Amino acid sequence: MITLGIETSCDETAVAILRDGNEILANAIYSQVDLHVRYGGVVPEIASRDHLKKLPYLAEEALKDAGMGWSGINLVGVTYGPGLIGPLVVGVSYAKGLSVALNVPFVGVHHLAAHLFAHRLSHPDVLPPFLGLIVSGGHTELVVVRDWDDFQVIGTTRDDAAGEALDKLGRLVGLGYPAGPAIDSLARKGDPEAIPFPRPMLGEGFDMSFAGLKTAAVRWLKDHPHPRLNDLCASYLEAIVDVLVDKAIRAARIYELEKIVVVGGVAANSRLREVFPERARERGMEVFFPPKELCTDNAAMVAACAHFLFAERGRRDPISLSPEASLPLDGWRRVPSAGDKGSRD
Repeated sequence: MITLGIETSCDETAVAILRDGNEILANAIYSQVDLHVRYGGVVPEIASRDHLKKLPYLAEEALKDAGMGWSGINLVGVTYGPGLIGPLVVGVSYAKGLSVALNVPFVGVHHLAAHLFAHRLSHPDVLPPFLGLIVSGGHTELVVVRDWDDFQVIGTTRDDAAGEALDKLGRLVGLGYPAGPAIDSLARKGDPEAIPFPRPMLGEGFDMSFAGLKTAAVRWLKDHPHPRLNDLCASYLEAIVDVLVDKAIRAARIYELEKIVVVGGVAANSRLREVFPERARERGMEVFFPPKELCTDNAAMVAACAHFLFAERGRRDPISLSPEASLPLDGWRRVPSAGDKGSRD
């Protein structure tokens, strides 16, 4: 079974083609970073227009990479939330058009659930139950994953996501957007103990808050206008990593889970990949990361999730499905209804 997946929830236009939900035949990604860098963040209107321009060409490129034509597609999956509403509308509308034109089923996918399917693509033998840490520029969530469509969100950010906190430091010191890769590179050469940044809400439940960390960096920079960037980045990143690792390990212990899965763009961070497995191992837990190319937004994870929902849960969505900018992960699981109209729990 051949599934075409589409991802346009933010500033990456992505199209992927999978065979049987696990074999990646094509995974085409176009990043809009160069368009948004001058603004220090994503401009929704610019993102929407660029998705509209690039998506058809990227779909043709994916078909070429997979060595097939449109007639070979059996299922279309697309991210329909959460995300920026304009970009979501572009992807969902295009997916609906393909579904009608090709006369194939159409499945809407939750963006954060799709990130968890990046793990399924990478480690198909590491099955639920496990604790998921979804950590990116827009989201930081702790999720108990009991099955591939059964999620319980137990912790989230009260303000800035971890990736957003990194981008804000980048703007403060002129590293550009997105700042995560640059901070990662600089931090490798710095001292993570050079600056005693706070660990917000450490040991307090499973929710997180990183806005105060950014404020601490602003105040520190006022007193130290010419910092050693390596040490600044290393210390700031270490505070974020400490909070993420502590929260996830405590949650896994309380929910009696021995596996922790880390996904999302920040899962590509080298310090997180170095520290997390070591600290988890001390407590008898295993930590799993997807390869870096599946950490950032991509359509392979969307196609994998869509295939699972259709092939193993019998789900298909109506053409009337609307994108939802603030789609919650809790209770998102769907069941098919009579006439394949689809309904949400």
